Amino acid sequence: MTAPDGHVSATAWRLLAVLTLLNVLNFVDRQLIAALAPLLIAELGLTRAQVGLLAGFAFVLFYTLAGLVLGVVADRSHRIRLITLGLALWSGMTALSGLARSFVHLAAARVLVGIGEATLTPAALSILGDVFPAGRLAVATGVYYAGIPLGTALSLIVSGWMAPRYGWRACFYALGVVGLVVVAAMLVVPDPARRGRPGGETPRPSLGGLVRGQARALRRVPALGLTIAGGTALAFWAAANILAVTWLVEERAFSFARAAFTAGAMAVPAGFLGNLAAGWFADWCQRRWRGGRLWSLVVMTTGLVPIAVAFVLMPAGSPPFFLCWFFTSASTTAWFGPVFAVIQELAPPRGRSTMVAFGLLTLNLLGVGPGAWITGMIGDAVSLTRGLLLAAGVELLAVVPLVLAALRYERDRETAASL
Repeated sequence: MTAPDGHVSATAWRLLAVLTLLNVLNFVDRQLIAALAPLLIAELGLTRAQVGLLAGFAFVLFYTLAGLVLGVVADRSHRIRLITLGLALWSGMTALSGLARSFVHLAAARVLVGIGEATLTPAALSILGDVFPAGRLAVATGVYYAGIPLGTALSLIVSGWMAPRYGWRACFYALGVVGLVVVAAMLVVPDPARRGRPGGETPRPSLGGLVRGQARALRRVPALGLTIAGGTALAFWAAANILAVTWLVEERAFSFARAAFTAGAMAVPAGFLGNLAAGWFADWCQRRWRGGRLWSLVVMTTGLVPIAVAFVLMPAGSPPFFLCWFFTSASTTAWFGPVFAVIQELAPPRGRSTMVAFGLLTLNLLGVGPGAWITGMIGDAVSLTRGLLLAAGVELLAVVPLVLAALRYERDRETAASL
């Protein structure tokens, strides 16, 4: 579907649009807990740490463990069918979340939502790697990951409008039903040929071969592990922001409706433009310097952390507050495209889905899970302001492994191509 000169076919753009829309729906459902957190705390008696667990470990533990297995499945099976089955599961469990009466009920539903959503990203990024040329991959991945801020924003906006009128349970019911309707539309979406052989299809590797290939890649391509480590620190910061609506309500005197609507309205332009700009900047740097995508992440992280700290500390409501909020909102997702573009480039050619799944496993278990939970615990013990400042410090630490990965990128890329 891609020409040697880098031309991208119309079919490739259509697939990108479908996968991005699915990622939007994915994050609408995923972020409902965070969007509705103040109401869940009030009605179900949840603590901030429990909200962090529901949005973090209760979701990502099974999301990432299942994703590692499903990444292998995606490398060996029909990827669109796998995504469709996952969509049906996560949408059904989202609807059932509206029946929850306790933390345990919500946690059980979130586990199954996580397993369903684990089908999407490894398969989706593998598809994008097959239909987009390497020189356009960060842009394509950035568009796909723009589904995160768009889905997050839509979740906040829907919650801010629907929950005060119909109750928080109606949000789960309605969005679950929407996902089940989309399942039918997915039945006509094609799964493209896998790139790697003149005939298009690569032979299906064995499970043992895939696992051995990933272990060999991590051992012989240090830049790959360093990139994942840097992404993990960035994910910690992104996860801490799951509690931003609760922080605005409890520590910045926003009403729930104002906090949800404003956060949603901010996430749309900041997240979408941030992801597109980061993808473009990463590809621009890649064309000019060795390891350019990694250097772009170093520049962005170094510049955005001070802005995030200023946003957390300054009085709410002033023009600088909203300006810093815009850039802080962008910082929570802009890194996804460049990070996963690098992971795909440094992964074994026949095991990209599996390596993406391993990257997601590490980022979620060591970044997203602890980021939301630890920030929530600090919020219970001291304040969410203190928790967010700690998370910004962790984000800055990402610069160290990213610089080391950039310095090794060129020779490690050559090694990865031979695996």
